[in-house]
Amino acid sequence: MTAPRVRFLFLLMVVAMLSLCPIVQGKSGLIAKKLPSIVFVLIDDLGWADLGCYGSRYYRTPRIDRLASQGMRFTNAYAACCACSPTRASILTGKYPARLHLTDWIPGRTPRGARMRIPNWTPYLSTDEVTIAEVLKSAGYVTAAVGKWHLGSEPYFPEHQGFDLNVAGSNAGSPKSYFYPYGDRPKLPGGKSSEYLTDRLTDEAIGFITENRDTPFFLYLAHYAVHTPLQAKPEVIARYRDQPAVGGQRSPKYAAMCESVDERVGRLLDTLDQFGLTDHTIVILFSDNGGLSRPIATSNAPLRAGKGFPFEGGVRVPLIIRWPGVVSAGSECSATVTSTDFFPTLIDILGLDENPGLQTGCDGVSLQPLLRQSGSLQRKAIFWHYPHYNLIGGYPYGAVRRGDWKLIEFYEDMHVELYNLNEDIGETKDLSSQRPDLVAELRGSLHRWRRQIKAQMPSPRQ
Repeated sequence: MTAPRVRFLFLLMVVAMLSLCPIVQGKSGLIAKKLPSIVFVLIDDLGWADLGCYGSRYYRTPRIDRLASQGMRFTNAYAACCACSPTRASILTGKYPARLHLTDWIPGRTPRGARMRIPNWTPYLSTDEVTIAEVLKSAGYVTAAVGKWHLGSEPYFPEHQGFDLNVAGSNAGSPKSYFYPYGDRPKLPGGKSSEYLTDRLTDEAIGFITENRDTPFFLYLAHYAVHTPLQAKPEVIARYRDQPAVGGQRSPKYAAMCESVDERVGRLLDTLDQFGLTDHTIVILFSDNGGLSRPIATSNAPLRAGKGFPFEGGVRVPLIIRWPGVVSAGSECSATVTSTDFFPTLIDILGLDENPGLQTGCDGVSLQPLLRQSGSLQRKAIFWHYPHYNLIGGYPYGAVRRGDWKLIEFYEDMHVELYNLNEDIGETKDLSSQRPDLVAELRGSLHRWRRQIKAQMPSPRQ
Protein backbone atom coordinates (compact mmCIF):
# COMPACT_ATOMS: atom_id res chain seq x y z
CA MET A 1 0.00 0.00 0.00
CA THR A 2 1.40 3.41 -0.92
CA ALA A 3 2.36 5.98 1.71
CA PRO A 4 -0.34 8.53 0.66
CA ARG A 5 -2.97 5.74 0.88
CA VAL A 6 -1.81 4.75 4.37
CA ARG A 7 -1.85 8.40 5.41
CA PHE A 8 -5.40 8.88 4.10
CA LEU A 9 -6.71 5.79 5.89
CA PHE A 10 -5.02 6.87 9.12
CA LEU A 11 -6.66 10.31 9.07
CA LEU A 12 -10.00 8.74 8.18
CA MET A 13 -9.66 6.49 11.23
CA VAL A 14 -9.01 9.52 13.47
CA VAL A 15 -12.11 11.30 12.14
CA ALA A 16 -14.25 8.20 12.62
CA MET A 17 -13.06 7.69 16.18
CA LEU A 18 -13.83 11.27 17.13
CA SER A 19 -17.24 11.21 15.51
CA LEU A 20 -18.19 8.05 17.40
CA CYS A 21 -17.05 9.42 20.75
CA PRO A 22 -18.06 13.08 20.83
CA ILE A 23 -18.63 13.27 24.58
CA VAL A 24 -16.34 10.56 25.93
CA GLN A 25 -13.87 11.79 28.51
CA GLY A 26 -10.26 10.96 27.69
CA LYS A 27 -7.26 10.42 29.94
CA SER A 28 -6.60 14.12 30.08
CA GLY A 29 -10.00 14.79 31.62
CA LEU A 30 -11.12 16.80 28.60
CA ILE A 31 -14.41 16.31 26.81
CA ALA A 32 -14.28 16.24 23.04
CA LYS A 33 -17.03 18.88 22.79
CA LYS A 34 -14.87 21.32 24.77
CA LEU A 35 -11.49 20.92 23.12
CA PRO A 36 -8.96 23.59 24.12
CA SER A 37 -7.65 25.94 21.47
CA ILE A 38 -3.89 25.91 20.97
CA VAL A 39 -1.55 28.81 20.26
CA PHE A 40 2.03 27.84 19.42
CA VAL A 41 4.39 30.83 19.24
CA LEU A 42 7.74 29.97 17.66
CA ILE A 43 10.40 32.67 17.85
CA ASP A 44 13.31 32.33 15.41
CA ASP A 45 16.84 32.17 16.89
CA LEU A 46 15.74 33.23 20.38
CA GLY A 47 18.51 32.31 22.79
CA TRP A 48 18.06 30.54 26.12
CA ALA A 49 19.18 33.65 28.00
CA ASP A 50 17.27 36.21 25.91
CA LEU A 51 14.25 36.61 28.20
CA GLY A 52 13.99 38.31 31.55
CA CYS A 53 12.43 35.18 33.07
CA TYR A 54 15.54 33.26 31.93
CA GLY A 55 17.95 35.71 33.50
CA SER A 56 18.50 38.47 30.95
CA ARG A 57 19.08 41.89 32.51
CA TYR A 58 19.57 43.62 29.17
CA TYR A 59 16.51 42.69 27.10
CA ARG A 60 13.06 43.84 28.22
CA THR A 61 10.41 41.13 27.92
CA PRO A 62 7.75 41.86 30.58
CA ARG A 63 4.83 40.27 28.71
CA ILE A 64 6.60 36.97 28.08
CA ASP A 65 7.87 37.04 31.65
CA ARG A 66 4.27 37.42 32.78
CA LEU A 67 3.29 34.45 30.59
CA ALA A 68 5.95 32.40 32.40
CA SER A 69 4.48 33.49 35.75
CA GLN A 70 1.12 32.13 34.61
CA GLY A 71 2.43 28.79 33.39
CA MET A 72 5.42 26.45 33.49
CA ARG A 73 8.96 27.48 32.58
CA PHE A 74 11.26 24.68 31.41
CA THR A 75 14.98 25.05 32.17
CA ASN A 76 16.22 22.04 30.18
CA ALA A 77 14.26 22.34 26.94
CA TYR A 78 16.01 21.58 23.66
CA ALA A 79 15.57 22.10 19.95
CA ALA A 80 16.06 18.89 17.97
CA CYS A 81 18.70 20.64 15.85
CA CYS A 82 21.11 23.54 16.04
CA ALA A 83 19.48 24.91 12.85
CA CYS A 84 15.93 25.99 12.09
CA SER A 85 14.25 23.81 9.44
CA PRO A 86 14.95 20.44 11.13
CA THR A 87 13.57 21.66 14.45
CA ARG A 88 10.43 22.98 12.75
CA ALA A 89 9.89 19.59 11.13
CA SER A 90 10.32 17.86 14.49
CA ILE A 91 7.70 20.11 16.09
CA LEU A 92 5.13 19.33 13.43
CA THR A 93 5.74 15.56 13.19
CA GLY A 94 7.14 14.44 16.54
CA LYS A 95 10.06 12.85 14.71
CA TYR A 96 13.78 13.41 14.96
CA PRO A 97 15.25 15.25 11.96
CA ALA A 98 17.54 12.28 11.37
CA ARG A 99 14.53 10.00 10.90
CA LEU A 100 13.05 12.46 8.39
CA HIS A 101 16.43 12.90 6.66
CA LEU A 102 15.73 16.63 6.99
CA THR A 103 18.85 17.55 8.88
CA ASP A 104 19.88 21.09 7.88
CA TRP A 105 18.39 24.49 7.23
CA ILE A 106 16.90 24.61 3.75
CA PRO A 107 18.63 24.62 1.28
CA GLY A 108 21.83 24.39 3.34
CA ARG A 109 25.26 25.45 2.22
CA THR A 110 28.61 23.72 2.61
CA PRO A 111 31.68 25.97 2.75
CA ARG A 112 34.60 25.33 0.42
CA GLY A 113 37.28 23.05 1.74
CA ALA A 114 34.97 20.94 3.90
CA ARG A 115 36.69 17.72 4.93
CA MET A 116 33.57 15.55 4.57
CA ARG A 117 30.90 15.09 1.96
CA ILE A 118 27.39 15.66 3.30
CA PRO A 119 24.71 12.99 2.65
CA ASN A 120 21.91 13.30 0.11
CA TRP A 121 19.41 14.70 2.62
CA THR A 122 15.78 15.81 2.06
CA PRO A 123 15.36 19.61 1.72
CA TYR A 124 11.59 19.62 2.42
CA LEU A 125 8.99 18.14 4.76
CA SER A 126 7.33 15.36 2.81
CA THR A 127 3.55 15.51 2.47
CA ASP A 128 3.56 11.81 3.32
CA GLU A 129 4.32 12.79 6.92
CA VAL A 130 1.37 13.25 9.26
CA THR A 131 1.60 16.67 10.92
CA ILE A 132 0.00 17.82 14.15
CA ALA A 133 -2.06 20.26 12.05
CA GLU A 134 -3.56 17.36 10.09
CA VAL A 135 -4.45 15.47 13.24
CA LEU A 136 -6.01 18.51 14.88
CA LYS A 137 -7.91 19.40 11.71
CA SER A 138 -9.34 15.87 11.69
CA ALA A 139 -10.38 16.44 15.30
CA GLY A 140 -12.45 19.48 14.33
CA TYR A 141 -9.90 22.27 14.70
CA VAL A 142 -9.51 25.23 12.39
CA THR A 143 -5.79 25.53 11.67
CA ALA A 144 -3.54 28.40 10.62
CA ALA A 145 0.17 28.83 9.92
CA VAL A 146 1.19 32.48 10.20
CA GLY A 147 4.77 33.51 9.48
CA LYS A 148 7.91 31.55 8.71
CA TRP A 149 7.54 28.07 7.20
CA HIS A 150 10.94 27.18 5.68
CA LEU A 151 10.09 23.52 5.10
CA GLY A 152 10.15 23.39 1.32
CA SER A 153 8.77 25.15 -1.73
CA GLU A 154 5.55 24.15 -3.50
CA PRO A 155 4.06 21.56 -3.17
CA TYR A 156 5.24 21.45 0.46
CA PHE A 157 3.63 24.66 1.75
CA PRO A 158 1.45 24.73 4.92
CA GLU A 159 -1.82 24.43 2.99
CA HIS A 160 -0.68 20.97 1.88
CA GLN A 161 0.33 19.96 5.42
CA GLY A 162 -2.95 20.34 7.29
CA PHE A 163 -3.29 24.12 7.63
CA ASP A 164 -6.49 25.80 6.50
CA LEU A 165 -4.75 29.16 6.31
CA ASN A 166 -1.20 30.06 5.28
CA VAL A 167 -0.09 33.64 5.84
CA ALA A 168 3.44 34.57 4.71
CA GLY A 169 4.66 30.98 4.79
CA SER A 170 7.14 30.09 2.05
CA ASN A 171 10.56 28.52 1.75
CA ALA A 172 12.22 31.77 2.82
CA GLY A 173 14.37 31.44 5.91
CA SER A 174 14.46 35.16 6.65
CA PRO A 175 13.03 38.39 5.27
CA LYS A 176 15.18 40.67 3.15
CA SER A 177 13.74 43.50 5.24
CA TYR A 178 11.59 43.69 8.37
CA PHE A 179 9.87 46.76 6.93
CA TYR A 180 7.20 46.69 4.22
CA PRO A 181 7.33 45.49 1.49
CA TYR A 182 9.84 43.15 3.15
CA GLY A 183 11.85 42.80 -0.06
CA ASP A 184 8.97 40.69 -1.44
CA ARG A 185 9.91 37.93 0.98
CA PRO A 186 7.64 36.94 2.59
CA LYS A 187 4.73 37.94 0.36
CA LEU A 188 2.25 39.97 2.41
CA PRO A 189 0.06 42.09 0.15
CA GLY A 190 -1.89 45.08 1.37
CA GLY A 191 0.76 46.50 3.66
CA LYS A 192 1.68 50.09 4.21
CA SER A 193 4.87 52.10 4.38
CA SER A 194 6.95 51.60 7.55
CA GLU A 195 4.87 48.55 8.57
CA TYR A 196 6.98 46.24 10.76
CA LEU A 197 6.87 42.50 10.01
CA THR A 198 6.48 41.35 13.62
CA ASP A 199 3.49 43.67 14.00
CA ARG A 200 1.91 42.56 10.73
CA LEU A 201 2.17 38.84 11.51
CA THR A 202 0.58 39.46 14.90
CA ASP A 203 -2.26 41.38 13.28
CA GLU A 204 -2.85 38.45 10.93
CA ALA A 205 -2.84 36.01 13.86
CA ILE A 206 -5.30 38.16 15.80
CA GLY A 207 -7.54 38.29 12.75
CA PHE A 208 -7.56 34.49 12.63
CA ILE A 209 -8.45 34.25 16.34
CA THR A 210 -11.18 36.84 15.98
CA GLU A 211 -12.77 35.04 13.06
CA ASN A 212 -12.59 31.60 14.70
CA ARG A 213 -13.13 32.41 18.36
CA ASP A 214 -16.26 30.26 18.57
CA THR A 215 -14.57 27.03 17.46
CA PRO A 216 -11.41 25.19 18.60
CA PHE A 217 -8.42 26.51 16.68
CA PHE A 218 -4.74 25.73 16.28
CA LEU A 219 -2.60 28.78 15.60
CA TYR A 220 1.03 28.18 14.64
CA LEU A 221 2.54 31.67 14.79
CA ALA A 222 6.15 31.43 13.64
CA HIS A 223 7.81 34.83 13.84
CA TYR A 224 10.73 35.63 11.55
CA ALA A 225 12.20 37.66 14.39
CA VAL A 226 14.71 37.65 15.98
CA HIS A 227 16.55 36.21 12.98
CA THR A 228 18.92 38.41 10.99
CA PRO A 229 18.94 40.96 9.42
CA LEU A 230 19.00 42.89 12.68
CA GLN A 231 16.38 45.55 11.97
CA ALA A 232 14.04 47.18 14.45
CA LYS A 233 11.91 50.27 14.94
CA PRO A 234 14.18 53.31 15.40
CA GLU A 235 12.27 54.58 18.44
CA VAL A 236 12.71 51.22 20.19
CA ILE A 237 16.41 50.99 19.31
CA ALA A 238 16.88 54.45 20.87
CA ARG A 239 15.79 53.12 24.27
CA TYR A 240 18.83 50.81 24.38
CA ARG A 241 21.58 53.02 22.97
CA ASP A 242 22.77 54.27 26.35
CA GLN A 243 22.11 51.03 28.20
CA PRO A 244 25.33 49.30 29.33
CA ALA A 245 26.00 45.75 28.18
CA VAL A 246 25.17 42.95 30.60
CA GLY A 247 26.60 39.45 30.38
CA GLY A 248 27.73 39.92 26.80
CA GLN A 249 24.30 41.11 25.63
CA ARG A 250 24.87 44.52 24.09
CA SER A 251 23.10 44.96 20.73
CA PRO A 252 20.45 47.74 20.78
CA LYS A 253 18.99 46.45 17.50
CA TYR A 254 18.64 42.90 18.76
CA ALA A 255 17.21 44.15 22.05
CA ALA A 256 14.65 46.20 20.15
CA MET A 257 13.65 43.15 18.10
CA CYS A 258 13.16 41.16 21.31
CA GLU A 259 11.05 43.96 22.77
CA SER A 260 8.84 44.10 19.68
CA VAL A 261 8.26 40.34 19.82
CA ASP A 262 7.46 40.60 23.52
CA GLU A 263 5.01 43.45 22.98
CA ARG A 264 3.23 41.55 20.22
CA VAL A 265 3.04 38.34 22.23
CA GLY A 266 1.36 40.46 24.87
CA ARG A 267 -1.12 41.81 22.34
CA LEU A 268 -1.93 38.26 21.25
CA LEU A 269 -2.58 37.23 24.86
CA ASP A 270 -4.74 40.33 25.35
CA THR A 271 -6.88 39.15 22.44
CA LEU A 272 -7.47 35.82 24.17
CA ASP A 273 -8.51 37.76 27.27
CA GLN A 274 -10.79 40.03 25.24
CA PHE A 275 -12.79 37.13 23.84
CA GLY A 276 -12.82 35.10 27.05
CA LEU A 277 -10.60 32.41 25.53
CA THR A 278 -7.70 32.45 27.99
CA ASP A 279 -9.01 29.69 30.26
CA HIS A 280 -9.69 27.45 27.26
CA THR A 281 -6.43 27.97 25.36
CA ILE A 282 -3.07 26.23 25.70
CA VAL A 283 -0.21 28.62 24.89
CA ILE A 284 3.25 27.32 24.03
CA LEU A 285 6.25 29.59 23.44
CA PHE A 286 9.45 28.08 22.05
CA SER A 287 12.53 28.78 19.91
CA ASP A 288 13.82 26.75 16.96
CA ASN A 289 17.50 26.81 18.00
CA GLY A 290 19.90 28.74 20.18
CA GLY A 291 20.69 32.40 19.77
CA LEU A 292 23.07 33.53 17.03
CA SER A 293 26.41 34.41 18.57
CA ARG A 294 28.53 34.60 15.38
CA PRO A 295 28.47 37.34 14.21
CA ILE A 296 27.36 38.82 17.50
CA ALA A 297 23.60 39.14 17.78
CA THR A 298 23.26 37.94 21.34
CA SER A 299 25.12 36.11 24.09
CA ASN A 300 23.90 32.76 25.37
CA ALA A 301 26.12 32.90 28.47
CA PRO A 302 26.50 30.97 30.67
CA LEU A 303 25.92 28.49 27.84
CA ARG A 304 28.71 27.79 25.35
CA ALA A 305 28.55 28.94 21.70
CA GLY A 306 25.27 29.40 19.84
CA LYS A 307 23.22 28.58 16.76
CA GLY A 308 24.89 26.10 14.42
CA PHE A 309 27.04 24.44 17.10
CA PRO A 310 26.66 21.24 19.16
CA PHE A 311 27.10 22.96 22.50
CA GLU A 312 24.32 24.08 24.83
CA GLY A 313 24.12 27.57 23.38
CA GLY A 314 23.16 26.05 20.03
CA VAL A 315 20.36 23.76 21.18
CA ARG A 316 19.07 24.69 24.64
CA VAL A 317 16.15 27.11 24.28
CA PRO A 318 13.34 28.78 26.24
CA LEU A 319 10.06 26.89 26.64
CA ILE A 320 6.96 28.21 28.39
CA ILE A 321 3.61 26.41 28.50
CA ARG A 322 0.46 27.97 29.94
CA TRP A 323 -2.59 25.72 30.40
CA PRO A 324 -5.02 27.36 32.83
CA GLY A 325 -6.60 24.99 35.32
CA VAL A 326 -3.96 22.33 34.71
CA VAL A 327 -0.48 23.84 34.82
CA SER A 328 0.38 25.50 38.13
CA ALA A 329 1.06 29.21 37.70
CA GLY A 330 4.71 30.13 38.20
CA SER A 331 5.90 26.52 38.15
CA GLU A 332 9.32 25.44 36.92
CA CYS A 333 10.41 22.14 35.38
CA SER A 334 14.00 20.91 35.11
CA ALA A 335 13.20 17.70 33.19
CA THR A 336 14.99 17.23 29.86
CA VAL A 337 12.48 17.79 27.04
CA THR A 338 12.84 18.35 23.32
CA SER A 339 10.89 19.59 20.31
CA THR A 340 9.75 16.11 19.25
CA ASP A 341 7.61 16.07 22.41
CA PHE A 342 5.00 18.62 21.30
CA PHE A 343 3.25 16.27 18.85
CA PRO A 344 2.61 13.42 21.34
CA THR A 345 1.81 15.92 24.11
CA LEU A 346 -1.05 17.47 22.16
CA ILE A 347 -2.25 14.02 21.04
CA ASP A 348 -2.27 12.91 24.68
CA ILE A 349 -4.17 16.01 25.78
CA LEU A 350 -6.85 15.26 23.19
CA GLY A 351 -7.15 11.67 24.39
CA LEU A 352 -5.90 10.17 21.11
CA ASP A 353 -2.74 8.68 22.58
CA GLU A 354 -4.00 5.08 22.46
CA ASN A 355 -4.34 5.17 18.68
CA PRO A 356 -1.44 2.96 17.46
CA GLY A 357 -1.28 4.77 14.13
CA LEU A 358 -0.21 7.96 15.86
CA GLN A 359 2.73 6.28 17.52
CA THR A 360 4.37 4.95 14.36
CA GLY A 361 7.80 6.51 14.14
CA CYS A 362 7.07 9.16 16.77
CA ASP A 363 10.23 9.92 18.73
CA GLY A 364 8.79 12.26 21.34
CA VAL A 365 6.98 11.56 24.60
CA SER A 366 4.00 13.30 26.14
CA LEU A 367 4.84 16.07 28.58
CA GLN A 368 1.45 15.82 30.26
CA PRO A 369 2.81 14.16 33.44
CA LEU A 370 5.16 17.13 33.82
CA LEU A 371 2.45 19.68 33.09
CA ARG A 372 0.16 18.09 35.67
CA GLN A 373 3.07 17.47 38.04
CA SER A 374 1.83 13.91 38.33
CA GLY A 375 4.88 11.96 37.22
CA SER A 376 8.15 11.88 35.28
CA LEU A 377 9.05 11.03 31.69
CA GLN A 378 9.77 7.43 30.76
CA ARG A 379 12.76 8.23 28.59
CA LYS A 380 16.45 7.72 29.21
CA ALA A 381 18.04 10.06 26.70
CA ILE A 382 17.59 12.53 23.85
CA PHE A 383 19.73 12.69 20.70
CA TRP A 384 21.02 15.00 17.98
CA HIS A 385 22.41 14.30 14.51
CA TYR A 386 23.83 17.04 12.31
CA PRO A 387 25.85 15.64 9.35
CA HIS A 388 26.53 19.10 7.93
CA TYR A 389 28.76 22.15 7.91
CA ASN A 390 27.40 25.67 8.05
CA LEU A 391 28.67 29.13 7.25
CA ILE A 392 28.64 30.11 10.92
CA GLY A 393 31.48 27.66 11.55
CA GLY A 394 29.58 24.58 12.67
CA TYR A 395 30.66 21.06 11.69
CA PRO A 396 29.20 17.52 11.51
CA TYR A 397 28.41 15.91 14.85
CA GLY A 398 26.13 13.68 16.85
CA ALA A 399 25.23 14.03 20.51
CA VAL A 400 23.32 12.40 23.32
CA ARG A 401 22.14 13.72 26.67
CA ARG A 402 21.25 11.29 29.43
CA GLY A 403 20.61 12.69 32.87
CA ASP A 404 23.29 15.26 33.66
CA TRP A 405 25.69 13.83 31.08
CA LYS A 406 26.15 14.96 27.50
CA LEU A 407 28.44 13.30 24.97
CA ILE A 408 29.33 14.88 21.63
CA GLU A 409 30.87 12.86 18.79
CA PHE A 410 32.59 14.86 16.05
CA TYR A 411 32.31 13.11 12.71
CA GLU A 412 35.46 14.46 11.03
CA ASP A 413 37.77 12.41 13.28
CA MET A 414 35.20 10.66 15.55
CA HIS A 415 36.69 12.05 18.72
CA VAL A 416 34.29 12.63 21.62
CA GLU A 417 33.82 15.14 24.41
CA LEU A 418 31.94 14.46 27.64
CA TYR A 419 30.38 17.05 29.95
CA ASN A 420 28.47 17.01 33.21
CA LEU A 421 25.89 19.72 32.64
CA ASN A 422 24.77 19.86 36.25
CA GLU A 423 28.27 20.80 37.40
CA ASP A 424 29.48 22.51 34.20
CA ILE A 425 26.64 24.16 32.27
CA GLY A 426 29.20 26.06 30.18
CA GLU A 427 30.83 22.84 28.91
CA THR A 428 34.32 23.96 29.88
CA LYS A 429 35.69 20.66 31.26
CA ASP A 430 35.86 17.67 28.91
CA LEU A 431 35.70 14.57 31.15
CA SER A 432 35.98 11.94 28.42
CA SER A 433 39.46 10.81 29.46
CA GLN A 434 38.34 10.44 33.08
CA ARG A 435 35.20 8.40 32.37
CA PRO A 436 35.99 5.92 29.56
CA ASP A 437 33.28 3.57 30.84
CA LEU A 438 30.59 6.23 30.53
CA VAL A 439 31.95 7.32 27.15
CA ALA A 440 31.62 3.77 25.83
CA GLU A 441 28.10 3.45 27.22
CA LEU A 442 26.81 6.75 25.85
CA ARG A 443 28.59 6.33 22.54
CA GLY A 444 27.06 2.90 22.13
CA SER A 445 23.56 4.27 22.73
CA LEU A 446 24.18 7.07 20.20
CA HIS A 447 25.34 4.59 17.54
CA ARG A 448 22.40 2.26 18.18
CA TRP A 449 20.00 5.19 17.88
CA ARG A 450 21.54 6.24 14.56
CA ARG A 451 21.18 2.73 13.17
CA GLN A 452 17.61 2.40 14.44
CA ILE A 453 16.36 5.55 12.71
CA LYS A 454 18.56 5.08 9.63
CA ALA A 455 20.44 8.34 10.08
CA GLN A 456 22.45 9.48 7.04
CA MET A 457 26.15 9.92 7.76
CA PRO A 458 28.65 12.20 6.02
CA SER A 459 31.51 10.49 4.20
CA PRO A 460 35.21 11.36 3.87
CA ARG A 461 36.20 13.17 0.70
CA GLN A 462 38.68 11.38 -1.51
